[in-house]
Amino acid sequence: MVLFLKPKSCTRVTDEKRCLEDCKEYIYKADNDKSGGASSTTCTFLTVWRKSLLMSCSGFTVIDCTGNLIYRVDNYRGRPGEIVLMDASGTSIFTTRRHKTIRLVDDWLVYKGDASDHHNTKTFQKKQPICYVRKNVSLLLANSNVLAHVFLGATTNNPIYVIEGSYAQRSCKMIDKSSKKVVAEIKRKEAANGHASFGLEVFHLVVYPGFNPGFAMTLVLLLDQMFS
Repeated sequence: MVLFLKPKSCTRVTDEKRCLEDCKEYIYKADNDKSGGASSTTCTFLTVWRKSLLMSCSGFTVIDCTGNLIYRVDNYRGRPGEIVLMDASGTSIFTTRRHKTIRLVDDWLVYKGDASDHHNTKTFQKKQPICYVRKNVSLLLANSNVLAHVFLGATTNNPIYVIEGSYAQRSCKMIDKSSKKVVAEIKRKEAANGHASFGLEVFHLVVYPGFNPGFAMTLVLLLDQMFS
């Protein structure tokens, strides 16, 4: 019987490994948007406005350094169980869903595209999150500057990214755990004269070469849910 089970077990492990590699590749893969996606040579500078362009909605508006609309969120109100990040044309880039757990805090699952279209279909059952994000809770206040961890896939236990800093102060770094390199940063937006700030509603998102700007913005949305 062991001989029959071994090939199946190996196949399952291989499939899971391939799935995780696909998830990681998508996180780094460039978006098909006007921002040019993840650049391999230059940083992407985005301005995030904590306001929807639609009068009846709460959300986010994201523009690039030339003033072009890049991302938007229109379904953001209170603490929704699902948030959809869209490009300028309204195409879904990432969907995040709150996942209830028995721990002190919930996890957030991140899906490619719009996952809400698959509620009543068999394809939704096969759709897997590319990662999940967990708020850091330390009762002993150790590593209190760590805000959250990002885990690849849906079941891995070792984080691939850590987010440090203070979202309340709009000063955060997203760090690759393996290379220790900063892949994206949240910074306050300063006025041209350098003597004034735009406050907490308008801030910068700087995405370093090779990292997906859409995924970085998705992490901003989750930080806002966790710490606002």
